[in-house]
Amino acid sequence: HHSSHRSWRADHFIFIMAEKSPLKSQESNLVVSAVGDSGEESTMISACGFLLKLISYALVGITFPFSLMFCLKVVNEYERAVMFRLGRLVSGGERGPGLFFILPCIDEYINVDMRTLSFDVPPQEVLSKDSVTVTVDAVVYYRISKPKISVTNVANPHHSTKLLAQTTLRNVLGTKSLSDMLADRESISNYMQETLDSATDPWGVKVERVEVKDVRLPTTLQRAMAAEAEASREARAKAVAAEGEQNAARAYKEAADIMSEEPGALQLRFMQTLNTIAAEKDSTIIFPLPIQNMCLPNIQQDVARLL
Repeated sequence: HHSSHRSWRADHFIFIMAEKSPLKSQESNLVVSAVGDSGEESTMISACGFLLKLISYALVGITFPFSLMFCLKVVNEYERAVMFRLGRLVSGGERGPGLFFILPCIDEYINVDMRTLSFDVPPQEVLSKDSVTVTVDAVVYYRISKPKISVTNVANPHHSTKLLAQTTLRNVLGTKSLSDMLADRESISNYMQETLDSATDPWGVKVERVEVKDVRLPTTLQRAMAAEAEASREARAKAVAAEGEQNAARAYKEAADIMSEEPGALQLRFMQTLNTIAAEKDSTIIFPLPIQNMCLPNIQQDVARLL
């Protein structure tokens, strides 16, 4: 019984395998037929392309030398021509600078300017890290570094770079506080340049420089910052004035101590003050003086004592 059961299971397994094997053979046949169809299609396309190329060469030869007006193209030193033939990128991809040859009707090319270009990033309202709303604008300098990639990978590299610069400016400044925006513009610009350059590299665009032009604050915040700065300046001015008064008082005290030792020193200082006032302003000044101070012998004695 056991041996018959084993044989039945084996027969059943063989039956299942026999049932499944036609399906695999059908799938393999479909794959082979699909590959064969794609190969035949590519062969047909290449044959048509070769035929169109022969026809183009024939047209050029028949209409020579007038065909040179349409076949010879010139690319400037700062440009590159990305050429397509029957919709496919030609081997090498780029032509120029200088003179190059195209076939009429089957070749087309796109000129790409490789000079450095610039654009202004429109003013962006950004909420800073410390919850202050500011308006920031910038300028971006860039150029096309890989013409073939800029044509085949993105429809409009210039417009795409402008939109990406706007979003990058908002994202970067959103992580900075107001003091960082005002003090660390250079580091913010360098970080934006690196971020934009890495993001636009698959588009064949090289971002050379980013500069944050202006950070505009709300009017109320400007008034508050101006009042704070004015108050700090007034506090520093009062501290300096108090320090000056303290030094002046100390100097006056030392001068008074010196003059108190000699009575005639005060009289001489008084006369020197009168001489200074008379030299500065042409006017008559009357000072009341004690009678004993007007005695000439006393003054002469005081002067002799000082000398």
